[in-house]
Amino acid sequence: MKIVKKIVFWTLVAFALIQFFPIDRTNKPVDSAVNFVEARKSPEKIRTLLKNACYDCHSNETVYPKYAFIAPVSWSVKSHVNEGREHLNFSTWGNYNKDLKESMLTKSIQTIQNRTMPMPGYIVYHPEANLSEAERALLIQYFEEMLKAKTY
Repeated sequence: MKIVKKIVFWTLVAFALIQFFPIDRTNKPVDSAVNFVEARKSPEKIRTLLKNACYDCHSNETVYPKYAFIAPVSWSVKSHVNEGREHLNFSTWGNYNKDLKESMLTKSIQTIQNRTMPMPGYIVYHPEANLSEAERALLIQYFEEMLKAKTY
């Protein structure tokens, strides 16, 4: 029993200590001239869907939830945000070249169809990101129209 108490004590000490090393949750400024929804003058419904389901991980407009302030969970959240921004950052959309935009739109359509985005783990804590079939279809249609018209 004495060993268990020591393990619990040192685990709590370690947990308390890691709280003194916070992650950087600073968002870079967003230039509306290159931000996807503003530069494209996206319809309000599309704008709302993207902001609710995509922008936390795929833009510089991340709104960190309360649990993202507690290590080690914060490390995982920050890692997901960084990875999401690497794959697609709607805040810098206007800076991508034509081929990259086409590829990102195609991949976005696939991930929406395959239900791999928004990530199931994200939806658990963000029910507003749980897109209905109609909302998924609307986003897919919007992206497909962009691809067909080559207006990225």
